[in-house]
Amino acid sequence: MICSLLSQAPLSLAYYKSFPSTYKIKPSAPLNRFSPGFLSPISTPAIRVFCSKPDEVGSMASSVQNQGSISYLTQRKAAEVDEILMGPLGFSVDQLMELAGLSVATSIAEVYKPNEYNRVLAICGPGNNGGDGLVAARHLYHFGYKPFVCYPKRTQKPLYSGLVTQLETLPIPFLSVDELPVDLSKDFDILIDAMFGFSFHGAPRPPFDDLIQKLVNLHNYEQVQQKSPVIVSVDIPSGWHVEKGDGGGEGIKPDMLKFSGPHHFLGGRFVPPTIAEKYKLCLPQYSGTSMCVRIGKPPQVDISALRENYISPEFLEEQVEADPLDQFHKWFDDAVAAGLKEPNAMALTTTGKDGKPSSRMVLLKGVDKGGFVWYTNYESRKARELFENPHAALLFYWDGLNRQVRVEGSVQKVSDEESEQYFHSRPRGSQIGAIVSKQSAVVPGRMYCTSNTKN
Repeated sequence: MICSLLSQAPLSLAYYKSFPSTYKIKPSAPLNRFSPGFLSPISTPAIRVFCSKPDEVGSMASSVQNQGSISYLTQRKAAEVDEILMGPLGFSVDQLMELAGLSVATSIAEVYKPNEYNRVLAICGPGNNGGDGLVAARHLYHFGYKPFVCYPKRTQKPLYSGLVTQLETLPIPFLSVDELPVDLSKDFDILIDAMFGFSFHGAPRPPFDDLIQKLVNLHNYEQVQQKSPVIVSVDIPSGWHVEKGDGGGEGIKPDMLKFSGPHHFLGGRFVPPTIAEKYKLCLPQYSGTSMCVRIGKPPQVDISALRENYISPEFLEEQVEADPLDQFHKWFDDAVAAGLKEPNAMALTTTGKDGKPSSRMVLLKGVDKGGFVWYTNYESRKARELFENPHAALLFYWDGLNRQVRVEGSVQKVSDEESEQYFHSRPRGSQIGAIVSKQSAVVPGRMYCTSNTKN
């Protein structure tokens, strides 16, 4: 449930042209009432594999990359890249494994949130692919998931023994093959397929042949139950041929890190320029500090199925401040204390003489008994509409607290002195940008704004 506050309160609006000026909204009779309401939500691994067939590449999300802009490596060349990384370029196996496992974990966290997909089973093989799965399980534990690990063919190499010790210390349970249920869908929400990677050859041997079959069988269970666990394959789905794919069509059908389907992530942000130049790699653009990126077309989303379970503490009438502005200050302080990004961001809705409403996001710059204050430009659409109809509405939404505040009232300018004082308090660059930009107006291009800024 979203706690909602509706108040008819004074609003103050500041406009500026080449100099600042401001407006205030006079209230109708204040509505000293809060009402709870419901808000309807309209609201890879390291480098290991670059697919060898562009037409088999799946999709992407952090910053969706066009398939045609991605280059591809054969199995042999992908192995060469690993050799160069761990040879003359000075990377170690454990370093690459850490990067790969972290990429897998962050990809999972981006798509499958721990409040809905909490129970994770990582099925790890004896090689580097299995090591990636062990690292991913550790990171997922710290991300709030509840991971389990099935690691039937352990190696005594120090690298792998250390990873096992790290997981046991957390503690993360290890399950033997015999301890796994026949139907994995009953006990787990996410299944990480970290058995075999791009360098695997031949037919899987016991117990991995049976484990692969368990993942394949999940498609049979999907037909009789509503929700099936998602399968996340590291590198390629175990049992697939790295270049020919799922030849017989009877292999694992993963939901992530796959050749086709809704979620195909690519890691490799650490790849040095020398590697990119040698193999003519067209690497994708990574968003922000993300270690991985989706490639291909965005997944199809059923908007009607997007739902959020809002859980909030009770909000009783005796806890409500008599003055809505006092309650706003209380909630605003909560939003600031919670570390929410831009808690002063608000939607401003105006309506001109044509009766057509328009909304946009602005920033609150002050609030007192006289009203809510924000700033804009005389020549903007919102300014023109407020000249024609000096009434507006504000909406604050604090997602992390499941709260919203609606404010309605009349608008008037604040004093020229107040507006002037705010304008000159802004950084020099912001002042120039405010003067140069023609809000709501069509400009010839970016160079027009850049040239005016320099002038």
